[in-house]
Amino acid sequence: MDYGRIADLPVSIESHDLTLNERKTSSGFERVTTTITLRGEGTVGRGEDVTYDAEDHRALAASTPLSFAGEYTIDSFSETVGEMNLFPSGPQRPPSRRYRRWALESAALDLALKQAGTSLAEALDRSFDPVRYVVSTRLDEPPSTDRLDAILESYPDVTCKLDPTVEWSPELIEAVAERDAVRTLDLKGQYAHADVHQPANPSLYERLVRTFPGVIIEDPAVTEATRPLLADQVDRLAWDVPVEGVESLGVLPFEPHWINVKPSRIGTIEDLCGVVSYCEEHGIGMYGGGQFELDVGREQIQALASLCYPDAPNDVAPKGFNDPEVDPGLPASPLQPPAAEPGFGASE
Repeated sequence: MDYGRIADLPVSIESHDLTLNERKTSSGFERVTTTITLRGEGTVGRGEDVTYDAEDHRALAASTPLSFAGEYTIDSFSETVGEMNLFPSGPQRPPSRRYRRWALESAALDLALKQAGTSLAEALDRSFDPVRYVVSTRLDEPPSTDRLDAILESYPDVTCKLDPTVEWSPELIEAVAERDAVRTLDLKGQYAHADVHQPANPSLYERLVRTFPGVIIEDPAVTEATRPLLADQVDRLAWDVPVEGVESLGVLPFEPHWINVKPSRIGTIEDLCGVVSYCEEHGIGMYGGGQFELDVGREQIQALASLCYPDAPNDVAPKGFNDPEVDPGLPASPLQPPAAEPGFGASE
C-alpha cells in the first residue's frame, strides 16, 4: 500500500469538534470513544479515538481545545500532530497516544479525500471487494456456549473469534469445537499489564491446538514451557498486540505468518502503509482487527479490509455484534464493498 500516493494530498482544516460516544458491550464494560470531526471547505472528515479509558475522553472534552486549523498535506499534518501533546492529562496507558493520533490522521485523510473528490480506493489505485468477517465474542461467565449458540441461531453461517480462558473446561472446549464455527482463538497472552491478559497455560494451549486443528492462534504467551508446542504450530500463529510498525515484525517470538492489522494500534497512516506493504512483499497473511469502535472507526477498518485483505478472517463485523444482545437483521458476511465515493469509510 503505497503511502506516496496519499502523502501529498492537500487538506484544508478550518475547525474541529468532538463527540463522545457511549455504549454497553457484550464483554461487560461500557465503551467510550470520541469522534473527531475536522471541517474545511464546506465538508467534514471524521475519525474515531478508541482510547479505552473513559477519563481520557472526558479530560479531552473538558480541556482547552487544541487547534488544528491550517493548510497541510497528509504528511505534514501527521508531522504536526506527532509534535502535539494530545492528552491534557494522562494518558492512563501509553498505547492511547497512538489511538488518538490515528483518530486525527484518519479524520484528516477522510477530509482530504473528500476535498479532492476521490475515494481511498482511487487514491491508492486499488479496488473495494466484499469483506469476509468473523464475530469476535467472549463466552458467558461462567463459561458456556449460550452466547455462541444465540449468535449461531440467528446467523447460522457466521464464524467466530473467541477468547479462551483457563476457566474453559475440557467439556466446554469440545462443545465449542462441535459447533464448527471458530476461525480464530485469541489467547490474550501479549497484553502484559492489561485487564484482559491471560498468562501462559501449557495444558490449555495443548488442548486448544489439538481440538481446533487449522484454527488461527492469536497472541499466545511464549514461555519456556509453551515455546516447543508453539514452534510446531508457527504457520497458524498470529500477532496483534506487538504489531506497532514494520520494525516490530522483526522482533516477534517467531517469524510471522499472520498479522492482525489494527490501524489504531499502529498509529499513523505512513506506518500502516508500511506494515501492509511489508506483509504483501513477504507473503505474510493479514486480517483486520477491531477495537469496539462505536462510530466511523468501524466503517474505516472495513474499508481497509476491503482494499487489502478482503477474504481473511477479519475481526470487523458490524457493530451490532458487540451489543450485549445480538439482534437479527445484521449484514451477513461477506459485507458488500463500500461505494467508491469520496472519503475514507464504508457503510454497514
